[in-house]
Amino acid sequence: MSIKDAVQSARNLLDVETRALEGLKNLVEEENFHSTVEIILNCKGRVVVSGMGKSGIIGHKIAATLASTGTPAFFMHPGEALHGDLGMTRKEDVFLLLSNSGETEVIQLLPSLKLFGNKVLALTGKAESTLAREADAAIVYTIDEEGCPIGLAPMASTTATLALGDAIAAALMHVRGFQKKDFAKFHPAGSLGRRLLTRVKDLMTSDFPCVLHSVSLSAALQKMIETNLGAVFVIDEKKDLLGLISDGDVKRSIQKGEKFLELNVIDVMTKSPRCVEQDTLAEIALREMESGGRLISVMPVVDSHESGKLVGLLRMHDILQAKIK
Repeated sequence: MSIKDAVQSARNLLDVETRALEGLKNLVEEENFHSTVEIILNCKGRVVVSGMGKSGIIGHKIAATLASTGTPAFFMHPGEALHGDLGMTRKEDVFLLLSNSGETEVIQLLPSLKLFGNKVLALTGKAESTLAREADAAIVYTIDEEGCPIGLAPMASTTATLALGDAIAAALMHVRGFQKKDFAKFHPAGSLGRRLLTRVKDLMTSDFPCVLHSVSLSAALQKMIETNLGAVFVIDEKKDLLGLISDGDVKRSIQKGEKFLELNVIDVMTKSPRCVEQDTLAEIALREMESGGRLISVMPVVDSHESGKLVGLLRMHDILQAKIK
C-alpha cells in the first residue's frame, strides 16, 4: 500500500471519529446523562472506574480527570476487583463501568455491586446489553463504524467514551463551581500550581539587613556587600521601617559627588517604599514590582499593611527563579 493510500485511511478514521463526536451532543441533553451527573454529585464516597482492554485504558484517563477536578476517583481493573480489590471499596462508592458491547468482564461485577448496594453507572454502545439494563443510569452512544482499516480495533468507540468522560467531568466542575485555585491544589508541581499556591512568604528571606537612620551610606553599603541581597532597610530605634536603599539608590548617590559615602542614609534611601504582605501571591507581588513605571527589584515584606511589621525582603530574582511568571 502506498503512503497516499495510508494517508487516506487516516483521513477516513478522523472523519468517522468526528461524526461520532458530533453524535454525542444530544446525549448530554438526555435524562441518563443528567442522572449520571446527579448520582456522582450525591456520592459520599469515590467514583470507581472500571473497564477491560482499551476501555480500561480510557477508564484510567477518566478517573484521573475526575480526581484532578474535584471528584475523588480511581481506576480498578475488573479482573483484580473480582479477586479481592473490591475490598478497597465502600458501599458509598459509585461504580462507573465502561464497555462498548456491554458484555465484557465488567458485568461480572454487577452481582457483587448489587449485593453491596453500590450505584452503577455505565458508558456503553449497546442499549440492550446486560450492562445498560442493570445500571442505575446508562449513557448509550451510537457508533456506526469504528474507522479501523480492518474493522477490528476499537477506535471511534474509545474516542466517544473518552469524550463522554470529559463531558461528565466538565458538568461536575460547573455545578461545583470548581475554579483555577481548586485545580492548582491538585497540581502543586505544575506551572499553574506554582502561580496560584506560591506566596511571598515562601520566597522571601527573613534574615534581612538593616541599618539605623543615623549611619552613613558607607556603613549601609558595607552591610549590602556582606549580605549580597541587593538592598538594606533603614529603620529607627523602634525598628520601624523608614526607607530602603537599593543598588539603584547607591548608583544615583554616586552622581552627587566624590564624598557620596559620607552621605547619611536618610539622604539616599527611598522613603516609604512600597511593601507587600507576606500572604500575597508571588504572582501578584511580581506584577506590583513591575508596575508604576519604575521596575523594583527588591521589596519589603510586612505581616500586614495594618500593623506594618517588617518580616522579610523579597527579590524579583527569587520570584523569577521559582518560575512563577
